[in-house]
Amino acid sequence: MSATTPAEDVIGESFPLAVSIRVLAVRLKGDRDDRDGGETTMRAGRREWLGLAVLALPTLLLSLDMSVLHLAVPHLAADLRPSSTQLLWIIDIYGFMIAGFLVTMGTLGDRIGRRKLLMVGGAAFGAASVVAALSTSPEMLIGARAVLGVAGATLMPSTLALISNMFQDAKQRGTAIAVWMSCFMGGMVIGPVVGGVLLERFRWGSVFLMAVPVMVLLLVAAPKLLPEYRDTAAGRLDPASVALSLGAILPVVYALKETAKDGVSPVNAVVLAVGVAVGVVFARRQRGLADPMLDLRLFRVRAFSAAVSIMLVGALTMGGVFLLVSQYLQMVAGLSAAQAGLWLVPQAGAVVVGSLLAPRLARRFRPEFVLGFGMLVAAGGIGLFTLADGAGGVAFVVAGMSIASFGMGPQGVLCTEMVVGSVPPRKAGAASAMSETSGEFGIAMGIAVFGSVGTAVYRDSVAVPGEVPAEAAALASDSMAGALRAAGSLPGPLGEGVLATARDAFASGLHVVAGIGASVVVVFAVVGMVALRRTSPDTAGEPAPMSAGH
Repeated sequence: MSATTPAEDVIGESFPLAVSIRVLAVRLKGDRDDRDGGETTMRAGRREWLGLAVLALPTLLLSLDMSVLHLAVPHLAADLRPSSTQLLWIIDIYGFMIAGFLVTMGTLGDRIGRRKLLMVGGAAFGAASVVAALSTSPEMLIGARAVLGVAGATLMPSTLALISNMFQDAKQRGTAIAVWMSCFMGGMVIGPVVGGVLLERFRWGSVFLMAVPVMVLLLVAAPKLLPEYRDTAAGRLDPASVALSLGAILPVVYALKETAKDGVSPVNAVVLAVGVAVGVVFARRQRGLADPMLDLRLFRVRAFSAAVSIMLVGALTMGGVFLLVSQYLQMVAGLSAAQAGLWLVPQAGAVVVGSLLAPRLARRFRPEFVLGFGMLVAAGGIGLFTLADGAGGVAFVVAGMSIASFGMGPQGVLCTEMVVGSVPPRKAGAASAMSETSGEFGIAMGIAVFGSVGTAVYRDSVAVPGEVPAEAAALASDSMAGALRAAGSLPGPLGEGVLATARDAFASGLHVVAGIGASVVVVFAVVGMVALRRTSPDTAGEPAPMSAGH
């Protein structure tokens, strides 16, 4: 067994980041002799690869923070005693703020400097994490989570935009984005595992405090390892555009999330319509500004518009399917949240491998073929869910998620590279924010759409035994969670009968969603191969003048 470095020992429990550090070590070793004198593009050196390691830490933490809170909910609920509405806001406000402020913060970073915004966001994230951990009331925790979301929105586009600036060589940028993507995706999967370990030993606030040392390291290392980039030609940020952006994104995300929870309602429809209408006004304003907050001309670049669309669909499919898979593992298979997280660890490894292989494969084959073939593999993995039934099927679900995640790895990496590589460096922040906003929207839409489909199939398929009392029957007929509550109030055999039919009905919903999801992925695999054929990521032309300092 080869010896590991101290850095690897510290983070060895986090497989995605451990793999990423190994990639960085190889690159550091090889960069010294890997400079081609005939190239006109500046190649990254030791400082840039170490800088990527610094950027990988908050990226992993941000995605981990999205999933780790769910395990802590019972503990904080017992301590703070929030109302049901307050509890929902504690869970949701973080994602709302990230989605709402991504575009604003990506554009702001282009104007004031991406490293500066990254450090401001890191300091705010660390401080808000301490406040969240020490919260003594639901209102205090909701406020802290809101600040965490805004701070997270400053970190996400800043890390990706800096990567696009630091790694201007296409091959190196592909590897760097693969490392970034593997950390981001891996963090979402290992969140329940990390949360389970912390909650077994410490108070619920510990899940927030783990952000503090990471952000301290970021603040110390960033000035030494990360360059500063900003667009010197950009004007001032337009306050009206910021307000319109929030007025468009927040209502749409809210309506989609509420639809996923409660189904279609007149209120949700009105909120969605308001968000769309404000979005139209926002778009019109951007077209009329000399220096828009979001340059809609970016969508005229074929690589950019096609990549953003494919990322949206990929996030929609995987977000919706993952919702039902996590529910299947816990409510049908009877696993705890921590056990379900452990069963999904292979998915983390698969997405890391798929992401890191993508740049290498794209250099041997056409990138659009690698992307399309990966999506076809992902569709096959999603199709395995149709083999899981109400009596069992954990193996099919775990294998399916692993295969699907492996296949989607190239899609995430190559589409992200297309987005940041097809625009001038001065627009990297806005482009990065657009790619991540499409992912946020895709996940929210996937949960709403596929969640609604799964619920409709469940309600149509469940057959509650006639001898079940009316109140319990109504609960069981509404949802799988309701069936679990109803079964707990019934005598043994009758409760088992309710659970059996509910599990079969939920499995039927999973089968339908999997069939639809696999079909959508196949269609967009073909669309991607056609739309991106012979399209290079580097189609933006000469970069516009910009400030670069250290």
